[in-house]
Amino acid sequence: MGNAKKMQSKRKNIFQIFSQGNIFSKLSFIILGLANIVNGQAIKGLIFLALEIIYIVYMVLVGAGSIAGLKTLGENQQGMVFNEKTGIYEVSQGDNSMLILLVGVVACVITAVFICIWLVSIYSGEKARVAKAEGKKVPTFKEDVKSLTNKNIYLLLLSVPVIGLVVFTVMPLLYMILMAFTNYDSEHQPPGNLFTWTGLENFRALLSSSEKLGATFWPVLGWTFIWGFVATFSCYFGGMFLAILINSKGIRFKKFWRTVFVITMAIPAFISLLVVSTMLGERGIINVLLQQWGFTSEALPFLTNATWARCTVIVVNMWIGIPVTMLMVSGLLMNIPADLYESARIDGASNWIMFRKITFPYMWFITTPYLISNLVGNFNNFGAIYFLTNGSPSTLKYYKGAGKTDLLITWLYKLTKDSKDYNLAATISIVIFVISATFTLISYSRSNSLKNEEGFQ
Repeated sequence: MGNAKKMQSKRKNIFQIFSQGNIFSKLSFIILGLANIVNGQAIKGLIFLALEIIYIVYMVLVGAGSIAGLKTLGENQQGMVFNEKTGIYEVSQGDNSMLILLVGVVACVITAVFICIWLVSIYSGEKARVAKAEGKKVPTFKEDVKSLTNKNIYLLLLSVPVIGLVVFTVMPLLYMILMAFTNYDSEHQPPGNLFTWTGLENFRALLSSSEKLGATFWPVLGWTFIWGFVATFSCYFGGMFLAILINSKGIRFKKFWRTVFVITMAIPAFISLLVVSTMLGERGIINVLLQQWGFTSEALPFLTNATWARCTVIVVNMWIGIPVTMLMVSGLLMNIPADLYESARIDGASNWIMFRKITFPYMWFITTPYLISNLVGNFNNFGAIYFLTNGSPSTLKYYKGAGKTDLLITWLYKLTKDSKDYNLAATISIVIFVISATFTLISYSRSNSLKNEEGFQ
């Protein structure tokens, strides 16, 4: 009976706690920790109360004004003001929209954290009240602290990562998301020029093909998808073919061949890409040799023609990516039961049939999560494009420095570094996140790796 009541109390929501609790439970919604203090947990209750007082003081002195500043993001612009006492013009600093947005985000995050503390205090007070009402021992503060090294150790271990997540991920991410709804660009640079809210204007301009921004976004998005799929599956099937070839019977010096291909992984990719970019230039070693040997009379446009440049980045990416897949697939091939192949050979199956019915289904089943993550990674593969072509060749039809080989991620970088259009970059970042997250969730939820984790036999 006692366990049933205990489970029932755990299932209570804050409305049930307020309606079913005593007067101290109700007051604890306003005075944090009061229910704990009344029910024998004075130290814990005082800690909750102290946190509430600190939050109230913060909101009165700083927080309320910070949140109110989010409404306009500043009104006083920097300028020259005449000082009647000195008789000269002085610089008036004015407001800084960046700082106003930042402190506003910090105030909102602190408020969200306080709401969590408020909920914890309510549930903690109700738990102490129920335990006292049922005649059970109410844990002391010392016992609660001791439990952090025992049954509640997960709370202690997760505290530091959660704090780091809030400070270094949630707040910057929230700041970036809000920036997408402003006009923070090269013409609105604080403190000299303030930026303001523009609502969904950036998204409308980005998705509208009738405007320059949209007319650039859609072709770049299309190439991003083509690049992502081709780069992922070319490396995947190329690495699988190479691994099967090296692991085939009759191939000698298997360790040597694996080592040769893995060497490319030992060299930082950006160095390889920069070297290859130089070699493929108009006066690079490859064009020079091709002309000296008589294969061509003029330099081939490896990086200056749109079609050539796109094919070049795909081929170079295969050179870098295939050894990675080969190494992973080699380990998986060794785990396929040899009995499956022996049975297939007895039944007269050819090598192609064994690959189609045994090897490939096993590989596909095991490597689906890898493929999904690799595909999303290629959508955001900054280095392969930037260090090899820098997005070139550029075209006058494209907007804000975008080139024919630019992905959304490299164009985003140019928008921030060259054009100072932080609002557009933030907008594109949100679009990239939505596309990547949607694709990942849908593809992984429909894969057999999730639906049938132990299904491959």
